[in-house]
Amino acid sequence: MVTRDPRTYELNPFGRLAVTHAAASVGDACLTVSLAGSIFFTQSIGESRTQVLLYLLLTLAPFALVAPVIGPALDRSRAGRRSLMAVGCFGRAVVCFLMISQLDSVLLFPLAFVALVLSKGHAVAKSSLVPSVVRNDSELVEANSRLSLIAIVASLVGGLPAAGIVAVFDARGSLLLATVVFAFAGFLALRIPASPKPAKEETSEERAELAIPSIRYAGTAMAVMRGCVGFLTFLLAFLLKKRGSDPVVFGLVLVASAAGGFFGVIVTPRLRRVLKEESILAGALLVSALIALLAARDGGTLGAMAIGFTVAACAAAGRIAFDSLVHRDGPEHLRGRAFARFETRFQLAWVAGALIPVVFLDVLDRRSGFFLLALVLFFSGLSYVAGLRARREWGGARTEPPAITEKKPELEPGPDETA
Repeated sequence: MVTRDPRTYELNPFGRLAVTHAAASVGDACLTVSLAGSIFFTQSIGESRTQVLLYLLLTLAPFALVAPVIGPALDRSRAGRRSLMAVGCFGRAVVCFLMISQLDSVLLFPLAFVALVLSKGHAVAKSSLVPSVVRNDSELVEANSRLSLIAIVASLVGGLPAAGIVAVFDARGSLLLATVVFAFAGFLALRIPASPKPAKEETSEERAELAIPSIRYAGTAMAVMRGCVGFLTFLLAFLLKKRGSDPVVFGLVLVASAAGGFFGVIVTPRLRRVLKEESILAGALLVSALIALLAARDGGTLGAMAIGFTVAACAAAGRIAFDSLVHRDGPEHLRGRAFARFETRFQLAWVAGALIPVVFLDVLDRRSGFFLLALVLFFSGLSYVAGLRARREWGGARTEPPAITEKKPELEPGPDETA
């Protein structure tokens, strides 16, 4: 009789991280739908605008602390990253349970603030864990692509039933679902292996290497892309509500955006076979700008769906290209810390972009909003391309300029050679 080793069915380290990330993404989708159903579609445009503005302003505080405080602390601990992911999941389960009785109270916003802080900590821990759960550097890009795809699919899996529960009952039902899912994700996080060894303190040379032109320019371009995603999301949400559109219309735009994100994740690995990471990131900015300009001419729901699809696809492609670029040019043992810092900057950019349509809703319509988006994307794309061309004139991709290194003593003849 043949017996099977039960360990055969155990997930590898990356599989455990992927399953945990999927469960947490389902919980995040349920929480997002719950908040949208409670503070957006159920209230007047003025009340929604005030409360969303307050929520966005509250989100600015934790981002300034996540990378400089949490990132280095995680890198110096073997089990810190796994522990933070588990704490983030269990913490959000508790917060969602408390929200059930506070949907009509001012306590909803402090609770939402805590949930956001825990979510950002989860994102930092996930990014930091990726290098420690793959076998070698060649798997890093594929791992990030898979995690991005998992997050998109999981968001759909969690968002659709949560939206149905909100439509049939109310946001309390979707919050209860989020509580259960987050608790399950917390137990899954405890099964992720600890990092092999703590990272060393970064040196000034390594900090400089994270600021080389290839990474610095790409980080700025990606921050603009994320800011445009935040801008577009809240622009469409408030304009559709302002015009009295059915939530189904906004739902169609969200579905188009989700499909765009899925398309971007699927296509980008194939694009990388023929294009460099910098080319993909520049193309993401310029293609989004072109579609935004066409959507400004259309001004209708079809144009909104087209720009939602394109920006989501280009943002997904740009993020994968950026991750690959950091893997390529950044110091190996500081990748987790680097991703924590950039994730914080990208989230700050997202919030800054989202604040614009909330504050200037009275002077923005769909056409002017899309046209403004096109201008920002075109300018950023052309600036990024110009920066790449200027960097090539120095003759190197990693340093600026590359000729000034420690090899200078080798070029000067010593006393023994002249003798």
